[in-house]
Amino acid sequence: MNIHKISFIVCVLLIIVSAPTVRAATPEESIRKSFPNLRADSIRPSDINGLYEVVSGNRVLYYAPGPEYLMYGPMITREGRNLTEERVQEIMARGLKEVPLEKALRIGAGSHQIIEITDPDCSYCRKASAFLAGRNDVTRHVFFFPLAIHPNATAKVRQILCAEDRGKAYEEAMAGKLDDMKFTPCKSEAVEDLLKTHREIGNRVGVTGTPLFLIDGRVVFGADIPQMEKLLGGNK
Repeated sequence: MNIHKISFIVCVLLIIVSAPTVRAATPEESIRKSFPNLRADSIRPSDINGLYEVVSGNRVLYYAPGPEYLMYGPMITREGRNLTEERVQEIMARGLKEVPLEKALRIGAGSHQIIEITDPDCSYCRKASAFLAGRNDVTRHVFFFPLAIHPNATAKVRQILCAEDRGKAYEEAMAGKLDDMKFTPCKSEAVEDLLKTHREIGNRVGVTGTPLFLIDGRVVFGADIPQMEKLLGGNK
């Protein structure tokens, strides 16, 4: 073979061997490119090959690279397990377990530990609160998350946090005794700071509606009294 041809072949091979390898984009890079406005707290493989679980706040979505599909809905096994719901429970429970209990309004001294995120003008919150008020076996750590749809709720929370007996003021508010709004508005820098902390805790946990409970480590969404009774074990 001609020496010039051999040299040419060797040069081509060297170029091919030394050419930089193009790295494939990771799922994290792909989803952030395709869905730049999506809050993606974590991305990991799901139970379905090629499909990734995406945690966005307290939501669980699924991402398919390639076709660039983003899906929202429950993943249910043939045995009836709702894997999506189980994952949401896990995420919410972890967030609630990390909240600073010293910032909460503490009610009761029972053996069952409850973290409660509530709104004094939420009818479902009042229903759940009435149920828990009838028990003497619970310790409630209450955080307030007044919703924008309840314009008077924030003022009521201020009155509760300003009160000398916060527990009594809370029960009165949940019983509707502040609904006439015939009270002198509370003004306190310390209360404003505490209310801000409660809001920040709710946002960090991913609260989108009230009430929300963590009962002995298990999450309960809404005023699900049968589930609460199941976790607490009968009437006491």
